[in-house]
Parts: sequence; structure tokens; C-alpha cells
Amino acid sequence: MTDVPSRELLELVLDELDENQAQEVVSIPLEGKSSIADHMVIASGRSTRQVASIAQKLTERIKQAGMGPVRLEGLPAADWVLVDAGDVVIHLFRPEVRSFYNLERMWAFGDAPPVAAGNA
Repeated sequence: MTDVPSRELLELVLDELDENQAQEVVSIPLEGKSSIADHMVIASGRSTRQVASIAQKLTERIKQAGMGPVRLEGLPAADWVLVDAGDVVIHLFRPEVRSFYNLERMWAFGDAPPVAAGNA
């Protein structure tokens, strides 16, 4: 990861998710609570095709912006795709899969509920 501030990367991620019509976008601040990342973003796509498309476009945009290497996991099935952009980790789900795993509840910290991002 380059030395791009995590907030700038988060804003790029949220803009790209909005542009690609991701649904129910939630941002969870992790700074000081986890060493894996500063922010976790969770979003849904309507189908496996949309989830895969969002993940690929997001990865491309992050790379084009020079914000470091990006790792993708779960792309072939596209039920749940993890986009690891270093300080920001993005989980993209089909709605049924998101409901099953309920990461928002798992990562909710008593005093800091997840924050809905934009109008997504």
C-alpha cells in the first residue's frame, strides 16, 4: 500500500460503489479497533454478475488512482467478493449471502454503529 491517507481511499471506494449502483452501502470505522484495516465497507449487488462487475471496476479504479495494489477473493462465484485495498477492505455480497453472514452485526462495536454511506 502506498502512503495514501485511508480517508481518501475510502472516499474513492464509496464514490465508485455509488457510481456502480451498489446497494445498502455501509462503512464501519475500524481505526484503533483492528489491525486489519482502518475502514470496512459492506455493500450488495443484485446478482452475481453485478457483484463481479462492481468488484472488477472498483479494483481497476483503485489501481488507476495509484492507491496501491488490490487483492480480490471470491470472484469466480461472486456470491461474496472481498476487495482488499490495504487500509480499506470491501465486502461485496448478493443480498441473501449478506443476510446470512451479517458482518455488520459481527463488526459493530458498542459505541460505534455502522454508518450508512450516501443514498445507496
